[in-house]
Amino acid sequence: MPLDTSEIDKHTSRASRIAELRSTPADARPAPTGKYRLLSRLRSYFVFAPLIWLYTVVMGLLSLPTSVFSNSGRVQHDFARVWAWLIMKTIFSPVTVMGLEKIDTTRPHVYAVNHGSALDIPVLYVHLPFQFRIAFKKELLKYPIVGWHLRRSGQVCIDQQNPAGSIGAIRSARKRLKRGFLAIKSQVDVVPVALVGTYELLPMDTYHIKCRPLEMRVGEPISTAVLTLDEMDTLSAKVQSAMEELYYANETP
Repeated sequence: MPLDTSEIDKHTSRASRIAELRSTPADARPAPTGKYRLLSRLRSYFVFAPLIWLYTVVMGLLSLPTSVFSNSGRVQHDFARVWAWLIMKTIFSPVTVMGLEKIDTTRPHVYAVNHGSALDIPVLYVHLPFQFRIAFKKELLKYPIVGWHLRRSGQVCIDQQNPAGSIGAIRSARKRLKRGFLAIKSQVDVVPVALVGTYELLPMDTYHIKCRPLEMRVGEPISTAVLTLDEMDTLSAKVQSAMEELYYANETP
């Protein structure tokens, strides 16, 4: 079935609502107070943040020349994985991965992940043991180095003001990677993933990194076989429900 471009904004909006799933899990610790809070902020602003920017600049600049020789993004992905590993080692926030063993990672899937923190991306790069590409908002392209890397590494740019252009980016990525970014269009399974603790680690509106253990919970694949684009609402609801179940799995009623 041909893709109706007028529906892209609506579906992208639904995907954004799924991606913005966030809350405070039951095991979240209370915010630090007094002297510890001050020391934590100083550590974030004068140690963590400068180091993260250093890793971003150095690894980003090193990865750019490789795009001249490799337009698939595979080499750039390796640089991004090193960048992410450095960040995760720096911020002292170990990640427990659960459920990934249920997934045949040799097959293409679409991974639906909640997004509540700038540190979600490093967690994924370190703990998803395969090549993948992310869908990102066009606004990120305006940032030096980060935008350059996104543009040259085969990621999928979503422009809500230009649905037709977004479709072109998805088709281009599918052609390069030979794997599906539109699950129904490609008839690949959708894998729900819940990142727990990243929002408490670093909310979007602050630079204060509060070191804490994290979890990446991977759910059962959701089949899109025989679905059509008219059933996008049904699939979106099913994926969101699965993500919520994963996220709140350890909470007591």
